[in-house]
Amino acid sequence: MAEPIQAITLPSPQDPVQEGEWLRNSLEKWLNEEFLPEPVNTQIAGRTAQIFVRQRMEGENDLGSLVMAIVTEMQAFDFSKSFYGEFAIANAVSDLLLDSLGIDRCCGQ
Repeated sequence: MAEPIQAITLPSPQDPVQEGEWLRNSLEKWLNEEFLPEPVNTQIAGRTAQIFVRQRMEGENDLGSLVMAIVTEMQAFDFSKSFYGEFAIANAVSDLLLDSLGIDRCCGQ
């Protein structure tokens, strides 16, 4: 029987605003490199970082819960001028956070 995937808990934030700025910069860079640099990428990264910071300031440290909050709240964002959607953004945030923690995200490990 397959083992369930264990939850990933982020360390408690030392400075949520600084974390948010790192996430905004990292996500915008990823968005610009993944497809085309677009002005809307700045807005996407900024809104995502706002959601992330608020969640962290409210005490959310579970990566899965953070990803779901981003998916849920980014549904209200207008992605009509972008190649992306809320799921792609939330998955990118997850990947960026896992990379920053040194957690290998390949092959379910």
